[in-house]
Amino acid sequence: MAVSFDEYLVVGISSRALFNLEKENEVFEAQGLDAYREYQLSHEDEILEPGTGFTLVNNLLSINERTGKKLVEVIVMSRNSAETSLRIINSLDHYGLDINRMAMSGGENISRYLKAFGVDLFLSSNEFDVSDAINNGFAAGLVYNTDQIYRADNDQIRIAFDADAVLFSAESEKIFQEKGLDAFVKNEIENQDRALKKGPLAKFLLCLANLQQNTREYQLIRTAIVTSRDKNSGRRVLKTLRKWNIDVDEVFFLQGANKATILKSFGANIFFDDQDVHGLPASEVVPSARVPYKKGQEPK
Repeated sequence: MAVSFDEYLVVGISSRALFNLEKENEVFEAQGLDAYREYQLSHEDEILEPGTGFTLVNNLLSINERTGKKLVEVIVMSRNSAETSLRIINSLDHYGLDINRMAMSGGENISRYLKAFGVDLFLSSNEFDVSDAINNGFAAGLVYNTDQIYRADNDQIRIAFDADAVLFSAESEKIFQEKGLDAFVKNEIENQDRALKKGPLAKFLLCLANLQQNTREYQLIRTAIVTSRDKNSGRRVLKTLRKWNIDVDEVFFLQGANKATILKSFGANIFFDDQDVHGLPASEVVPSARVPYKKGQEPK
């Protein structure tokens, strides 16, 4: 009888988001597929360094060990071919990561397999794959690969989200982009009792909230919303979460201030934002990912 993963939180992550493969990617970009293949084969026994998503994945997998129950499943979803993936497998074993399922697409679009694997969140460094995932209704983030070495203060899973165009739809963001801040604030105050529509990562937050509830006695997960909204436009955020029956542990209404310092203090394992203007500075202090706009919903 086939194994079912329907009851788990399933995270799909590309090898380049999990491990530091920037040098290898440079070989591919500069010299092509054959040179990349030879490089990987000749370095097959060298262990890869942790990448942007490593701490998040490691902490998520620790939930299974600390609760004594299988609650989280992580799948490495790689554009590598089968023959060049042994280095990834060796690295997984070296770090003791309980990851046993892999998808290796041999250079093809990996996001087509998200439904087949029941993925709740997809993290990748390939913009096409992430955008395709978003367009097909999957929660996904384009990981910022940096030279930063992120150090987690504890092994608690800490995940932070921007609000508009991430947890919520881009509808209000469009008003801000097209009509300015005053029109945005006016609209949010007038509509504060009308719930915001769900955005690309709303379903993932719901899954995360369910997992948090099921493991509350262990206090393993902590969530935060870090948004440029002020407290007045923030009322609608709080009332929407209430209607969704979701408790977020921490909320920050920053009125346009820099998010990076708050995120560093929060100690996020990952932060999701829809704009590089916030995501890039954040990626200098915490692992971060950009959530692309769904096709046809981009603010002007």
